[in-house]
Amino acid sequence: MRKPQIDYAAVFHALPGMVALLTPDLVYADANEDFLRLAGRSLDQLLGRYIFDVFPENPNDPAAAGRRETQASMLRVVATGDRDTMALLRYDIEDPERPGHWVEHFWSPVNAPVPGPDGRVVLIVHRVEEVTELIRARERRGSDSNRDRVLEAELFTRSRELQEINERLRRAQVRDREIALALQAAMLPAPTPVGHHRAAVRYRPAVGTLNVCGDWFDLVDLPGDRIAVAVGDVVGHGLEAACVMGQLRSALSAAARVAEGPARALEALGLYARHVEGAESTTVVKTFIDWGTHTLTYSCAGHPPPALLHPDGAVTFLDQATDPPLGARPEHVARPEASMAFAEGATLVLYTDGLIERRTEDIDTGLARLADCLVRHGQADPEVLADALLADLLGPTGNTDDTALVVIRL
Repeated sequence: MRKPQIDYAAVFHALPGMVALLTPDLVYADANEDFLRLAGRSLDQLLGRYIFDVFPENPNDPAAAGRRETQASMLRVVATGDRDTMALLRYDIEDPERPGHWVEHFWSPVNAPVPGPDGRVVLIVHRVEEVTELIRARERRGSDSNRDRVLEAELFTRSRELQEINERLRRAQVRDREIALALQAAMLPAPTPVGHHRAAVRYRPAVGTLNVCGDWFDLVDLPGDRIAVAVGDVVGHGLEAACVMGQLRSALSAAARVAEGPARALEALGLYARHVEGAESTTVVKTFIDWGTHTLTYSCAGHPPPALLHPDGAVTFLDQATDPPLGARPEHVARPEASMAFAEGATLVLYTDGLIERRTEDIDTGLARLADCLVRHGQADPEVLADALLADLLGPTGNTDDTALVVIRL
């Protein structure tokens, strides 16, 4: 049976109820027939225009908060990639036939993301239910409607109170986020030279309020011309994740100084993690770099594989010693370990999943994107390369997961 050809543009315009599409800059990209009819605007009056230029807030109402609430909701959608349902909203509209005359309206809006191929939000679906006539009809019903009007007013007041509560919770979460980030900054090692070798480290917090403070990195000088480098990701967020991160980073840093190799260091960390609440399912990769033998030795516990950019521009992912995350097995099992030779001038990149993973695509797509970026920028100094990777792979709006990154010129 042949799949029917569907004109999705026609479907969009025929949708019942008010629906508009806006860019992440809150500029109208399209609107369906019901939106145009009920908003009293033509498509030409909307397309390419900023939402609040088309629908400015009533300047005669000092208590008006519709613009602030709508803008905040849409920007949350862009930042988090999650749907945002707004409380009942009053937003008056200027009559296009009578400039200066504002008509009272009550709306129930929902804003939803449309992700692009890279997982970033490319459009906002702005769906609105207008309930103005419902409120007015109850007002016209006589004495009983007076009680209904009181009830409507009470519901509207409660809706506003809920919004205020949500705003206070959001501010509290922001304060917790700032505390957690400060704690994490204190726990992460300050960038220091690793012998005579060039290295760059970066930490980029998530753009959301909560998903921060689980990612970490560590570099340890070892006897001889060797270093140990690690990157890890604790499940969870906020202060709890920051505290767990600090404990695991310190434990692995100590283990690396006495262990025979990265696998044994991760085995010691796994045993320690069994006694740290919140450490289960942590992912981490540990790599020993030996410039005397030009060898990388690595072990991976459920973490994305490090990338090795060779001087000739080829990229190899170190994925031959992979194992489950910490605490995934009920009993202790020896972890695998693998080695690879490297040429002078190669570049090693360790990172957390926030750099490559997007909820709408397979991880191989993110790894391919990383490899392409390394090929294009790989000859740059590690500091420049680290900035280029973040700029290309996260973009100016960042990501909904935090990201740790280590770049070392071998």
